[in-house]
Amino acid sequence: MPYTNGKIAELLAKVDLGNSVAEQDNLLEVARVENSAFTDLLNDRVDLIPGTKGSGKSALFRIFVDFLPGFLIQDRKVVIAHGVQAPGDPVFHAFADQFGTLSEDDFVSFWCIYLISLAHEQFLKGERYQELLGGATAEIDTFRTVCSEARIPEIKAKKSLRDIIAWTLQVLKAWRPKLTFDAAKENPAWEFDLFGMKDVSATKAASGEEILPVYLNRIKDALEAILRRTKLSLWLMVDRLDEIFPRRSRMERLALRGLLRATRHLSSDSIRIKVFLRDDMLDEVVRAEGGFTALTHVTARSADTLRWTQEQILTMLVKRFFANAALANYLGVNNDKISASASYRVDCFDKIFTPSIYRGSNQSKTMRWIWNRCADGRGVVTPRDVLDLLIRAKERQQDLCTADPDGSSEWIIGSPAIQYGFAELSKRKRQTYLEAEFKHLWDQNIAKFVGGNTEYDEAALRNLLGKDWQTASDNLVAIGVLSKGLKAGSTVYTVPRLYRHSLNLTQGKA
Repeated sequence: MPYTNGKIAELLAKVDLGNSVAEQDNLLEVARVENSAFTDLLNDRVDLIPGTKGSGKSALFRIFVDFLPGFLIQDRKVVIAHGVQAPGDPVFHAFADQFGTLSEDDFVSFWCIYLISLAHEQFLKGERYQELLGGATAEIDTFRTVCSEARIPEIKAKKSLRDIIAWTLQVLKAWRPKLTFDAAKENPAWEFDLFGMKDVSATKAASGEEILPVYLNRIKDALEAILRRTKLSLWLMVDRLDEIFPRRSRMERLALRGLLRATRHLSSDSIRIKVFLRDDMLDEVVRAEGGFTALTHVTARSADTLRWTQEQILTMLVKRFFANAALANYLGVNNDKISASASYRVDCFDKIFTPSIYRGSNQSKTMRWIWNRCADGRGVVTPRDVLDLLIRAKERQQDLCTADPDGSSEWIIGSPAIQYGFAELSKRKRQTYLEAEFKHLWDQNIAKFVGGNTEYDEAALRNLLGKDWQTASDNLVAIGVLSKGLKAGSTVYTVPRLYRHSLNLTQGKA
């Protein structure tokens, strides 16, 4: 039935679709979609959760640290402690100069101390866990004693993230061992001096073997003793790693390699370190500086790279739209049935959106049209991009209806608004992803595509990108700016629809 524009504007004014940035999303819990990464994490089958930007890593992280701690402690006997939640956390940036002096081994120790401090601050000092910890007084005293011996201070007052990082860096200075060779002795040997305590057995360090202060094992043992006594498990969760160190810098590589190595030293049956990491960053860390010897350990408990199906994206959208009671009541939607029936979710989607974007019997349905245009060159569609598109489309439809309140429409959101939302998404992806995150690739390669065509064979790409075209094209395929395929037996590179509008491309072969 037709709706008056005035009514559409009234309804859309009440609809809040949330936010594509997880930390600002007030609908994260109500619109939750439980994909395989969620269930694997909930059942403690994975510790590394990789995914492309916007794929939902931070949303998954927030669900666990903000909404599930009560369930986990009651149903699974699992305690959650977490760090690095705020986007672009300025606290880490405040210590950039000190981080810049650290080696990869230093970062291993830094993350170990940092994670231990999170366990102390959020678990042992956490108000919700005090009753559970009542029978572990002796074990907690041992833990604090060992921490004190390792120069990790006991601070009674509640510490901020800045406090934790500041004294972690201070402790790290004390943890740096001094390795000396005493030639004056009858049996000359390398000596390992930690906190002024010499340990001849640590001569392993002279042969290049990885070694950490003995105090780390004591701290870990003491923490495990607390967990055994209380019959609990501890999950230490870390997210937002793409925003705390300078992107694609040596510091970032060393920090992330150090973190992944630190997980080997602290993880156990009762202590899990859950790391949410962008797949392109993981790939860069693994490939950098001669490979990564701890890779097998890291990937042994890795989730599949976060991917969303079209049906999952549709489910997320329907849940968000009909979280608004006024819209659900007006269109006669039963929210209980949304979770229970896939076909009902499709019906609900069709109550809002035009059946297709363009006229004609062979045109794609609207959800398919949105899916195809949000896919990058790797075929990846992220919930963030789809949500960004439809937030802009909703706002555009509201403005159009407000400007002509006496008009009418067959649909709550029509084709012009969706096309507008897509154009805005394409521009945002160019500005915030291509130009901002890959400035070196933009300046050297991507900018050359502006005003060009959508399809290139190898000869055309060589002419456009120059003698290093193969390396350049491999990089562009890796970040999704190009897709690589075969056409009539020849290799063809295509710019995905996601970027064509913002790059001002003309359909066809170069």
